[in-house]
Amino acid sequence: QVQLVESGGGLVQAGGSLRLSCAASGRTFNIATMGWFRQIPGKEREFVARITWSGGSPTYADSVKGRFTISRVNAKNTMYLEMNSLKPEDTAVYYCAAEDVPFGGYNYWGQGTQVTVSS
Repeated sequence: QVQLVESGGGLVQAGGSLRLSCAASGRTFNIATMGWFRQIPGKEREFVARITWSGGSPTYADSVKGRFTISRVNAKNTMYLEMNSLKPEDTAVYYCAAEDVPFGGYNYWGQGTQVTVSS
């Protein structure tokens, strides 16, 4: 199986920046796509961004496009989410995820990391 561990969450002011990290371990050779999701209390978990295991085809939700950047560092089996121009509505628990088959559903999830953006 695949293990995913997020880190880098914290408290920032609106307009600030934060970088999240996701470390992957285990049987990562079958991973096709990795992604970031977030969940606000009382709401459904929503898609934020995704990228292929090789680091290509980055895709973003409209709500974060132009502000967030997803990337991969193969040497460290790590995925990053650079968040800029943060807004209070970005406050959520952010989760790292991975899927074996593109568009087949995410099979593995991290424990989540809290991001809080103050006004």
